[in-house]
Amino acid sequence: MARTVATSTRTDLGGLLAFARERHDGVLTTFRRDGSLQSSPVTCGVTGDGEQARFVVSTYPDRAKAVNLRRDPRASLVVLSPGFGNEWVQVDGTAEVVDGEDAVEPLVEYFRCISGEHPDWEEYRRAMRDQGKSLISITPTRWGPIATGGFPARLA
Repeated sequence: MARTVATSTRTDLGGLLAFARERHDGVLTTFRRDGSLQSSPVTCGVTGDGEQARFVVSTYPDRAKAVNLRRDPRASLVVLSPGFGNEWVQVDGTAEVVDGEDAVEPLVEYFRCISGEHPDWEEYRRAMRDQGKSLISITPTRWGPIATGGFPARLA
């Protein structure tokens, strides 16, 4: 059986955003009060372009990730491709949690970047208000290469 060779492809912001826009599974890591890590599987998207681009995650105000980010805005998001062992990238940044009425329109953009158009935007907005949803918005400050796992090239 042929060995899979690990890959590591450096990319600029445009390449990162293009990669992430096509993928919506991720793992968000935040910091607990005691400094230990807390990770959550999430559905993520990208809104905006260039320096205005943000990685976005829907949540509730009392979830650990939201509570942690209000106290310490450092966030790390691993954006995953479908299927274990496919390409992924880690994005580090500064997060903001948006709640209440201020979250409604950003949640519309979150939905659009993941699923496209909703058949009834007023119904969606009402549901977001009724559910008390929040939005996490992460400004990327650094990112690793787009990578795959496998053997180092020297062992292939």
